[in-house]
Amino acid sequence: MPKLEMLTPQNSAIALIDFQPAMYQGVQSHDRLVPFNNVQILAKAAKLFKIPTVLTTVAKDSFSGPFMPEVTELFPNHDIIDRTSMNSWLDAGFRKAVAATGRKKFVIAGLWTEACVTFPTLDMLKEGYEIYIPADACGDLSLEAHNRSMDRAVQAGAVPITSAQYVFELQQDWARSETYEGVMDILRAHSPYGIQVRFSKWALGEHASEGGARAAE
Repeated sequence: MPKLEMLTPQNSAIALIDFQPAMYQGVQSHDRLVPFNNVQILAKAAKLFKIPTVLTTVAKDSFSGPFMPEVTELFPNHDIIDRTSMNSWLDAGFRKAVAATGRKKFVIAGLWTEACVTFPTLDMLKEGYEIYIPADACGDLSLEAHNRSMDRAVQAGAVPITSAQYVFELQQDWARSETYEGVMDILRAHSPYGIQVRFSKWALGEHASEGGARAAE
C-alpha cells in the first residue's frame, strides 16, 4: 500500500499555507509559539533535504500580512503564491506549483486547520494525492476546531504526523553524514532534545554523534 511507504526526499513535497500575522492572531487551539516553532522544523527539513516546497499566502497585502520571514528567508528564490481563496486548491497558481513538483505524496501544514488545511486536503485526495498533515504545525480558532478538522481529514484518507517525525522519517539513519549535522541543528534550535545534544557534545566532545564514530569523522 502506498501509505506504508516512507516519506523520502525523492518521493514527497511540502506545502506551507498562510503562516501570516493575521492568521496567527486567530490561533487558540495551541500556544501560538507551537505552530510558529514547528513550521520552522518543517521548513528547515525541507531545505536540508531539498524537498520541493510550495509557499502560499491569503490576502497578503490587503489583510493578512506577509508569510513569516523565518520561513521565507530559507527560500529566497521562491515565488510566494498569494490567493483570495480559503481553499488553496481553487487557485490556479497553487495547482500549477503543486503539479510542477512532480510528486504525489504531499505534506500540508497551515493556519487554520479547519479551512486552509482541510479544504485543499480534501480536493487533493480526490485528485489522487497522498496527504500527510503535521498536526503540531497547524492551528485553529479552538482546540475543538483543530481536532475535528484533523478527524475529518484523517477519515477522508489523510495521514496525521508530527513535525519532528517528518525530520526523522527523512533522516532514517543517524549515519547519513551528509544531513546529520543539519538535523542536529534543527533539533538544537527547535526541540527539547536539543538540550541533550548540547550536553553530549559538552560531555563527550565534538566527536559525539548518534551515527557512531564513522559519522563523527
